Amino acid sequence: MRRPIFFSLFLLAAFFYTYYSFRKNALKQETAMLSIIEGKDTSAWVGSSAYQIPIETENGNLIRYGYELIAHTSKYLGPKGTVQHSTNGMNCQNCHLEAGTKPWGLNYGSVYSTYPKFRERSGSIETIYKRVNDCMERSLNGKALDTNSKEMKAIYAYIKWLGNDVAKGKKVKGSGIEILPYLKTAANPIEGKISYIQNCQRCHGYNGEGVLDSTGNMYLYPPLWGKHSYNDVAGLFQLSKLAGFIKNNMPNGINYHTPSISIQDAWNVAAYINAQPRPTKDKSKDWPLLSTKPIDYPFGPYADSFSEQQHKFGPFEPIALAKKNK
Repeated sequence: MRRPIFFSLFLLAAFFYTYYSFRKNALKQETAMLSIIEGKDTSAWVGSSAYQIPIETENGNLIRYGYELIAHTSKYLGPKGTVQHSTNGMNCQNCHLEAGTKPWGLNYGSVYSTYPKFRERSGSIETIYKRVNDCMERSLNGKALDTNSKEMKAIYAYIKWLGNDVAKGKKVKGSGIEILPYLKTAANPIEGKISYIQNCQRCHGYNGEGVLDSTGNMYLYPPLWGKHSYNDVAGLFQLSKLAGFIKNNMPNGINYHTPSISIQDAWNVAAYINAQPRPTKDKSKDWPLLSTKPIDYPFGPYADSFSEQQHKFGPFEPIALAKKNK
């Protein structure tokens, strides 16, 4: 009596397995066709999940710790950090979204493949260690890590693991931030405030103060200005970078396939955020060659005659055209 029952169950299980395998493959094909029909680009680099980190090996444990430091920086290095107190309470993944794996979310896809490299901002060849410490001192408004510390080695191991399959010297699609078209006019902080209230306030607060988690040690949603936010030499203090970041990633959960705000609103929100007070840092050694300063770098002197105000909020097209024709 048992054998027919077991045989029937086996046939039933086999049927469901075959059916769901078929549906899974069909869904993949439907998604691919939909992407073609709708003109959606699915070729951008996406980083491996933390669940794919190798386990039970010394290097795997170091990579895992590196992931933890990126995802939960404040827990280890924040004002109440368990390792040291050296950052402002934000996490690396507040800017490098999804622990550096999200397309156009300041991911780490091309870091290991392109460093060391010459950077105009410092006027020198920089290593990954230097790049990480730039973030520690600028975006996290804190102190540099000892390059020989376990923490720095772990972050390096995680970045290397994420980008290990990218050919040396190659920059993958979806790296960094998308460059948006310039507005014909200056970005407008007043209009940006309206869009901020509609789209951003519910997570980041009316005063840009962010939201702490239940422990009070880490931000669920980071502060966008004020003493716990990034300082005025951080990369996101350049309007083009913040606007591109906002367009493809905000409000939280948005991706580059389905942006929810317009390009103009992204520029205006960025202008509003970067018009607010934040920590300052010595910038006298940045961009030693004036002609290499980005057109939206908001601090003079410049190699052109445009005002600091225009370099901060635009319009940027005249600056770009003048630089091109020089």
